[in-house]
Amino acid sequence: MTHHIGYARVSTADQDPQLQLDALAEADCLKVYTDRATGTKADRPQWNACLADLRAGDTLIIWKIDRLGRNLRDLVDIVTTLQARGVGVRSLTNGIVDTTTAHGTLVFGMFALMAEYEAALIRERTQAGLVAARARGRTGGRKPKMTPELIGKAQRMYDARQFTMTEIATSCGVTPMTIYRHIRTGQPAST
Repeated sequence: MTHHIGYARVSTADQDPQLQLDALAEADCLKVYTDRATGTKADRPQWNACLADLRAGDTLIIWKIDRLGRNLRDLVDIVTTLQARGVGVRSLTNGIVDTTTAHGTLVFGMFALMAEYEAALIRERTQAGLVAARARGRTGGRKPKMTPELIGKAQRMYDARQFTMTEIATSCGVTPMTIYRHIRTGQPAST
């Protein structure tokens, strides 16, 4: 059985999410998760709960695409990860994003190409900066959040089928999306 699951986010505590909630109610969402973010990198606990609740065949309904990702790359990563899980994404006010239709999938593909191009430009600049820094005797780069040990731990917790994605993510100190990117979530092969 497939469901519509809604997600709403307001940027500051004084903004009222009612407009988003009314639109999501009209879209027949079974559940709606709402976050009140106080900053650009604020934790989004309801988003994490929403991710954990989505199942293959479900459709994530959002009011506008800017409620989902902080930038184009973030949006593409989220939608691509959800598509890989068999979850559709539909924006109510920008008919641009609706991965449940052929046209929406095509438009989203163009978004993904633009994000890939933007990421390639950023990589080029970063590599040039790292080369220049190394020439001055400095090293750079960010350490990955998921070490091989944490990936192994997350995979064992997932395989045990006793923990939710949110519990696994909390245990590893990352978001559920990070866990999804690093572990195998397919069914084990039967022998």
